[in-house]
Amino acid sequence: MATLSNEVKAFIVQGLATYQTPQEIVALVKNEFDIEVSRQLVASYDPTKLTSVNLAQKWKDLFFEYREKFKADVLNIPIANLAVRLNRLEQEYQKTKNPKLRIEILEQSAKEVGEVFTNKQTVNSKIEQTSETTHSFSSADEFREIAAEVLAKV
Repeated sequence: MATLSNEVKAFIVQGLATYQTPQEIVALVKNEFDIEVSRQLVASYDPTKLTSVNLAQKWKDLFFEYREKFKADVLNIPIANLAVRLNRLEQEYQKTKNPKLRIEILEQSAKEVGEVFTNKQTVNSKIEQTSETTHSFSSADEFREIAAEVLAKV
């Protein structure tokens, strides 16, 4: 197997940092650079795996830099945007003639708009707490007597 150029190594590191599988990256490297690489070689560029023990520090730094950017910039992924998802559902709805599939698309659209697939939680309930005493105590001794009676019943 030929030695990989820094460009190919950076491509592999970027793919792994964006959660692509080694198998996907093997295919992408073949298409992009016309180079055959193994899944094991690709996996050795992932610093979160044991196979990357001897990985150079510059590739580890690049990996974590790409990973942080990827996590922080989720809005660059079109499907993460509600409008894009609804638009694609609308296109599928218009395209299909299957009534069952149309109903499923409508249901999916309703779930998207109703935020069924989010982890947002809102609590809008007000809990009213009231305490009511049914007996007024004139002395501590009277309180002790009543408390003893209640505890004796339990």
